Amino acid sequence: MFPKPKSVLVPNTYAYESEPMVKPTGFREYDARWLFGKEINLMGIQALGMGLGALIAELGAKQEVVTGHDFRGYSASIKYALISGLQAAGCKVHDIGLCMTPMAYFAQFELDVPCVAMVTASHNDNGWTGVKMGANRPLTFGPDQMTRLKEIVLNAEFKNKAGGSYQFHENFPARYIADLTNRAKLKRKLKVVVACGNGTAGAFAPQVMEAIGCEVVPLDTELDHTFPKYNPNPEDMEMLHAIRDAVLAHKADVGLGFDGDGDRCGVVDNTGEEIFADKVGVMLARDMSAIHKDAQFVVDVKSTGLFVTDPVLQKQGAKTTYWKTGHSYMKRRTNELGALAGFEKSGHFFFNKPFGRGYDDGLISAIAVCEMLDRAPGKSMADLKDALPKTWSSPTMSPHCADETKYGVADAVVKHFEALQKKEGKVAGQKIRDLVTVNGVRVTVEDGSWGLVRASSNKPELVVVVESPVSEQRMRDMFEAMDSVLRTHPEVGEYNQKI
Repeated sequence: MFPKPKSVLVPNTYAYESEPMVKPTGFREYDARWLFGKEINLMGIQALGMGLGALIAELGAKQEVVTGHDFRGYSASIKYALISGLQAAGCKVHDIGLCMTPMAYFAQFELDVPCVAMVTASHNDNGWTGVKMGANRPLTFGPDQMTRLKEIVLNAEFKNKAGGSYQFHENFPARYIADLTNRAKLKRKLKVVVACGNGTAGAFAPQVMEAIGCEVVPLDTELDHTFPKYNPNPEDMEMLHAIRDAVLAHKADVGLGFDGDGDRCGVVDNTGEEIFADKVGVMLARDMSAIHKDAQFVVDVKSTGLFVTDPVLQKQGAKTTYWKTGHSYMKRRTNELGALAGFEKSGHFFFNKPFGRGYDDGLISAIAVCEMLDRAPGKSMADLKDALPKTWSSPTMSPHCADETKYGVADAVVKHFEALQKKEGKVAGQKIRDLVTVNGVRVTVEDGSWGLVRASSNKPELVVVVESPVSEQRMRDMFEAMDSVLRTHPEVGEYNQKI
């Protein structure tokens, strides 16, 4: 018997050392995230491994799992606790060691293993841990599997049995790097800033970019799990500004920034201006749909409206579907529709054949950006960006809202705008043109300006994004309109950043 996990235990006690602690809110919509020590302990991680092993069997998948860990001071110990749980459940574990998340996804194909359990807190601050899981490559779990996993773990419905085993795959990163770099070298000599924020990607990204023919300017590529400069997150302005400074200082063609587990890539152009990932997606969609006829793309609801209105994409016959934000939702939808690629505003890009295998990989995104520049020999990154129709868009802004209340607030905001549309009320001085409610609410008014409010899937926050094709003032008007609705809910706190 293994004890039923408790939601709270006091550290430095007998109970904390002898019972599993698992806070229920750590089971998110498509992965798991906890504050290590405060919300989950090592025995809790062990329980998670047992629960995952039981779920894999329940789903009818072969009980073989790839595992690896990101570069944090505690990630290796968490991985070994997870492995002990998986083995107790009868799983064969393939450990690839320190790695980026996409390396674990690649290993599922390379080692012919159906399941994955990657220990990473992604771009969350130090103190957080988590696991990205899947049992059907290249997909990762969605809400149904996560809900069932939560039930199994919290109720200790383990089906432990003998037969678990362990195999460590030595020097596995070399196989991943060889796969990525087995392509024609770039014809154009590109100088590229490769920024890793001292996170996991620093061990791999510079050599990959060099191998495809780039001149690499490394920025914070030394591994340091204290993250001394800033959190490795290419959506945060602090990291983007550091990349800007390096691009300008070295007169680089482009700056590429990778998040803590290497599945996302942020882009800064040759003038030092950051290009939000959804606009990078439009640029890549233009490039890819010029080569592939009738290309289909999937983008998340936080993304620019240009995917539908851009005249170049229209002329090239590209079709785009807006879908739920979240790497698992986007991966699944891109896979279901057989789309050429999926682009998420956070920087998760999903390339299907011939570009990739359907999972998100920041290095594949970086290579795609460099190959796009290679196919446009006379043009700079800024030229390609400036060729897009002008829109004014905000970064992703996140006001604090507790995990226990955020979905209720988001539902109330959806209902507010649905009621307003029914009575033909106005938002930022204009009538509502359309509402998209697949994930929170995206409100578009008559002049094409839009605002989005949704619940964050992996943090105690809401997410707000606004854009206008008209002017910066109209973008700000939309923000005021969305924020004024949020301010009617006392549960909503301060923003992490604002326009």
